[in-house]
Amino acid sequence: MVSTTDSVSPSSPSSPPPPSQSPSPVVVVSPCAACKILRRRCADKCVLAPYFPPTEPLKFTIAHRVFGASNIIKFLQDLPESQRADAVSSMVYEANARLRDPVYGCAGAICQLQKQVNDLQAQLAKAQAEILNMKCQQTNLLALICMEMAHDHDESPPSNTSSQSVSPEHPNRGVSNNACFIDDNNLGGSLWEPLWT
Repeated sequence: MVSTTDSVSPSSPSSPPPPSQSPSPVVVVSPCAACKILRRRCADKCVLAPYFPPTEPLKFTIAHRVFGASNIIKFLQDLPESQRADAVSSMVYEANARLRDPVYGCAGAICQLQKQVNDLQAQLAKAQAEILNMKCQQTNLLALICMEMAHDHDESPPSNTSSQSVSPEHPNRGVSNNACFIDDNNLGGSLWEPLWT
């Protein structure tokens, strides 16, 4: 009896397995912080997505608490795209100030800063006045010293060095010539007097 089944020898090469295909990566687009907090689907052209990324949920929470989502969207839609980033920064700053000071908000911070500027300007003016006063005192002091030196110079007597200077080697050089003539006359009179008598 002949078997109809084909016998496969163990030495026969097996067919290679089909190549495994790696699964394509799945791109998960997370909604922006605004849509995530509002629990709505984030559209492709969401006006809030460029300014409220998913990593900064507190930024939208603060602005939403003060202005509201509908007002924020309306503000951004009324502005050109070049000014929207600055507008969002201003709204977040205003919201932070309003939460810290519900009565005055940014106006309170501006008034406080203006008061500090006025105080610093007053201190600067006072310092400049003190510097000017010190310069005037220094100028007056120098003028007084110069006047006293000139007055002392005018009152000092002129020095006669020719009659008062005496050399230590020749102590008789300080004597005037008139004194020498007087001494010679006196001496001569006493010597020649007996000859005339």
